[in-house]
Amino acid sequence: MNHSTKKWIFLKISSIILLPLMFWFILNFVSIYDKGFYEIVEFFSDTTSKLLFSLFIVFGFFFSALSISEVFEDYINENNFKNVANRLLYLSAIIIPLITIILLLKLN
Repeated sequence: MNHSTKKWIFLKISSIILLPLMFWFILNFVSIYDKGFYEIVEFFSDTTSKLLFSLFIVFGFFFSALSISEVFEDYINENNFKNVANRLLYLSAIIIPLITIILLLKLN
């Protein structure tokens, strides 16, 4: 299978997974928007919320990294610069969700 075809399939699968997670996040964000700090900490201390928010963050960054990578492929002509930009993008798409999940798991 072609590399571009794999990226396209992963984009479609991640977007399908993101739809219910986005719906869940929007509904819960509206419910905690006007709450105080302790209510928000209580919401994110719930195991289900931690799991769903972690999945939302991971798939969101995965989807955005694949999308931005396609922009790099289309608009950056120099291969060395394109490779460095893609590697930095993928590295940040791993590190940022990982840090977020670690901080979320420490929350009690």
